Amino acid sequence: MKPTLLLLHGALGSPTTLEPLAELLVADFTVKTFAFAGHAGREVNPETFTLPHFAEEVLAFLKTHETAPAHVFGYSMGGYAALLAARQQPALFASITTLGTKLDWSPESAAAETRFLDPEKMQAKVPAFAEQLRQRHAPADWAAVVRATASMMLAAGANPPLAAADFAALQVPVQVLMGDGDLTPERGDASRLLAGQLPQMQYAVLPNTPHPIERVDIPDLAKRIKAFALAHS
Repeated sequence: MKPTLLLLHGALGSPTTLEPLAELLVADFTVKTFAFAGHAGREVNPETFTLPHFAEEVLAFLKTHETAPAHVFGYSMGGYAALLAARQQPALFASITTLGTKLDWSPESAAAETRFLDPEKMQAKVPAFAEQLRQRHAPADWAAVVRATASMMLAAGANPPLAAADFAALQVPVQVLMGDGDLTPERGDASRLLAGQLPQMQYAVLPNTPHPIERVDIPDLAKRIKAFALAHS
């Protein structure tokens, strides 16, 4: 019986953004996924559009669908939700791999992350991306998703859900992947310092890799996820 691998999408994303990755992993894993609240057509509600709620959704999914610890891959926001969930109930997780996940939240970093999350500016400057978001989140209002994402990030900056002590106490094998073209050096270093608190951590910087999942070397990512997960099965 193949082990379960749960794929978690990032902010403004949906399960469809992870389909190319899933296709390369189905031979070795039972691949599963779901859309976080407020994404992929789900209702956009400020009360459920938070990192703590997304972590609750991860826990609820694993409790409902799994009888053994599962492997999890989380892209960007999905990685943070996985770590937050594992901090609460580590026994549900066999391993976690994150890619492009911001670990260091502060008011200053949140402000930097949200400066481009303005639907009107996005519509004017990157209309093709705005249209992509409209289709991805229909029938929900894509602009509402963008605004909710900004609010979520500002809330995380004001009150980070995971502190350094939480990372140090997380007893789950974690592979932290960052692209060399992702984030500024300062923010990347801050996330690396927090990742270094994880007791069972493997860290790697992916070459020629920016943040968007669409521009990641998916075959290489799949190999890294597979190797780490199977090493902890």
